[in-house]
Amino acid sequence: MDNWLDLVIDLIIILIFLGGFTRFRTPKGARAGNFSAAFALALAVIVVIIRHRIMQPHIVMIALLIGSAAGWYVASRVKMIQIPAMVAFQHGAGGIAAFLVSFIELTRNTLPGFGIEKISGLLGLAIGALTFSGSMIASGKLGNVIRKPPVTLPGHSLITTGLLILIIITGFFTGYPREGWLTFVLIVMVVESILLGLVFSIRIGGADMPVLISFLNATAGLAAAFCGVIIHNRLLIACGATVAASGSILTHVMCKAMNRNLLQVFIGFKVRDTKDPVSEFLNLEDVSDRQVDVQNHLSPEKPAITDPLAEATEVCRNAKKIIFVPGYGMAFAQAQFDVVKFATMLEESGKDVKFAIHPVAGRMPGHMDVLLAEAELSYDKLIEMDDINPEFEKTDVAIIVGACDVVNPAAITQKNTPISGMPILLAHMAKRVLVCNLDDKPGYSGIDNPLYKNEKVIMLLGDAKETLGELITRYSGSEN
Repeated sequence: MDNWLDLVIDLIIILIFLGGFTRFRTPKGARAGNFSAAFALALAVIVVIIRHRIMQPHIVMIALLIGSAAGWYVASRVKMIQIPAMVAFQHGAGGIAAFLVSFIELTRNTLPGFGIEKISGLLGLAIGALTFSGSMIASGKLGNVIRKPPVTLPGHSLITTGLLILIIITGFFTGYPREGWLTFVLIVMVVESILLGLVFSIRIGGADMPVLISFLNATAGLAAAFCGVIIHNRLLIACGATVAASGSILTHVMCKAMNRNLLQVFIGFKVRDTKDPVSEFLNLEDVSDRQVDVQNHLSPEKPAITDPLAEATEVCRNAKKIIFVPGYGMAFAQAQFDVVKFATMLEESGKDVKFAIHPVAGRMPGHMDVLLAEAELSYDKLIEMDDINPEFEKTDVAIIVGACDVVNPAAITQKNTPISGMPILLAHMAKRVLVCNLDDKPGYSGIDNPLYKNEKVIMLLGDAKETLGELITRYSGSEN
């Protein structure tokens, strides 16, 4: 009866946890979903304390309260621009928790051979350790503590592959434990896994950072699931597996959005892609055709504009169809509220207004969605890249706010760059383009954007929040 009761309790908690996930479709639902998932996890901790008759439950509860208070304090004070770095740090926290628990349990398993528990523990140990170190590098890059460009060591791919092989070999020796030997072997395995996480993450540049974040999300969940197996905890297995599955799907989506193969991103192998999403969309045969098509939409360099804000105001006033393209610069300037305010104003003037969302815009998956949801923009205004791209050619004005790489035509025309072959938002096909960026320098990839020199583009350089504020003032004045 007790086993059946435990199962029912676990199922209820799992359903509450999964129910929280299903509410992430809207901003209000996402808030409720987060509380629901957090409540389920708190219940899981309490159930484990009671079920396993922990001798000193007050110590666990104190630790739980301290951790919860610290997390709440940090999350409530962190700026939106710092969210990607915080998310990466949290993945690392999950990784270190998984490998510490796995380490402790493995030191107790002195039986020879490899049962399901030992294999799960070794996987939890290795994956948790590399998740920890990889997440720290990602958090450092996103928080501007570590240099952002990719760091490639001599023989980088061989080092990565060699470390992976060493981890497997080291894990093999745990099947033949001797007195004082097992702990040493596990420590060596932890060190190797940490080094693997460091080596594969430092070669990830800014353009591929959303791929790294989603991958670490998957590995953190996977480590937790394996940890759940070794400690016989159904709740941890279910929750970890859910996170691992969602992270894996997200990683696939991010790789597709970048036109990358996962081995290309992490291992550095040159894997030939047979499918070019950009050429497929444009119905073009080769690179020369791409260049011709882009040049048809990129006219010669524009003459100097005496009052770009006045011209931008007039262009917006006469436009009927407008598409906003947000990017990381919008997050940096905290301009999402001004963007939504201006979009609402344009819509009230009878304009057709939409938002084009590139999957890797920002520094983490869904970055733009989160920012715009914070400004209470309806989700139905957010259109994915594949759906919005055919509309650009029929659009009067494309308003780019803090985006560069995701609208850079060089991704179509140039080879051997960090963004070559990456599908982009085809903003250059719009009749007019407004660029509200801090400057006209290259984006995170370091590749110059030829769009900025196009005569149909109006460059509104400076802080995007201030620029949009001035544009709103002028537009409202022109409408009165």
